[in-house]
Amino acid sequence: MTGLAFGGASVDGGLYTWITGLARDTPHPVNTVIAVWSDYGLALFGVLMLIAWWWARSAGDARMVRALAAPVVVVVCYAVDLVLKAAVAERRPCRTLHTATVEACPAAGDWSFPSNHAVIAGAAAVALALAHHRLGRIAALAAVLMAASRIWIGVHYPHDVAVGLAFGAGLAWFLMLLADRAAPLVERMADTRLRPLVTAS
Repeated sequence: MTGLAFGGASVDGGLYTWITGLARDTPHPVNTVIAVWSDYGLALFGVLMLIAWWWARSAGDARMVRALAAPVVVVVCYAVDLVLKAAVAERRPCRTLHTATVEACPAAGDWSFPSNHAVIAGAAAVALALAHHRLGRIAALAAVLMAASRIWIGVHYPHDVAVGLAFGAGLAWFLMLLADRAAPLVERMADTRLRPLVTAS
């Protein structure tokens, strides 16, 4: 299937080339920091989820359900995204437009739409916001920076990351609300040897 592959550049290819042009004119140390963030920044969401879980241990069953659900929801969003990405099969902009980019262009067959990183970041931001509001604000800013970095280093069109953020956030919202139904399970866990996992008392 080609899906959006035929028209990706026509959607916002001009904006993509303008951003990657700015990146080429940016000092190398700055681009290095952005590239490292883009490649490894998703780990921050994992750290925030661990903090959310730790704090939830003394915040009651409802908060704990969401803290435990957050990483599961993100994994589900990522899995759904992989199916969508394969179905759309949009070529990477660095292959279609042949622009010089901060990072090497991913191999052919590594599709562009939607951005996996943006889907994960959007899903994590919403999951964390529903688990703990303050951590959610940090995650929301990190998600936007992650999405922007994927364009900056040249591996995604702007529409790849915009749709990725929205898709991940929307699906995560729905799944997190479903997860609230698992509160009785957490209550039962508190009466087993798994008690330290769900409560600090």
